[in-house]
Amino acid sequence: MSIKKGATALAVGSLVCIALSGLRSPAVARQEEKKEHTKAAPISKAVADLLHTKASKVQGRVTFTQTDGTMHVHGEISGLAPGDHGFHIHEFGVWSEDGLAAGGHYNPTHEMHAGIDTPKRHIGDLGNITANANGKATVDLDDPSLSFYGPTSIIGRGVVVHEKADDFKTQPAGNAGGRVAVGVIGVAKP
Repeated sequence: MSIKKGATALAVGSLVCIALSGLRSPAVARQEEKKEHTKAAPISKAVADLLHTKASKVQGRVTFTQTDGTMHVHGEISGLAPGDHGFHIHEFGVWSEDGLAAGGHYNPTHEMHAGIDTPKRHIGDLGNITANANGKATVDLDDPSLSFYGPTSIIGRGVVVHEKADDFKTQPAGNAGGRVAVGVIGVAKP
């Protein structure tokens, strides 16, 4: 091999090494991506837009805002029959024509169904909302059991409005009847 060919091979080899040194292994790329992800701002707000089920005209929006160890839940809902309606967080953030795809009440702590003022209850038990004569209801409550993080996170879960009042006794769901609206809880801009 001539000196000229050897020098050319060495130069090409050096360029290849320099080029390859700029590439990251998939493991390094994942670690860097994870570091970037952890720099994201903490979740402080989530929203669920309620969509009516097939036999209903109920719609609305429910906002969840984390403040100082409690979750403020605010909602404005319309199209309801006047009176009380069960209002719960359900297992799955999935809408379907009958609302059943949302599963049962969100209950990661395996408690009995009860009212919101009961210390031991489903995480998803949020009580009743009351619609006025025009079919409109406003929700304003604070619940320290709700969280955006950990094993009881509500992110991605469903919010369900029922056709009847929750009786807070009947297991496992309070005998609140069919589902008239379902929404998915998603992270929102603060």
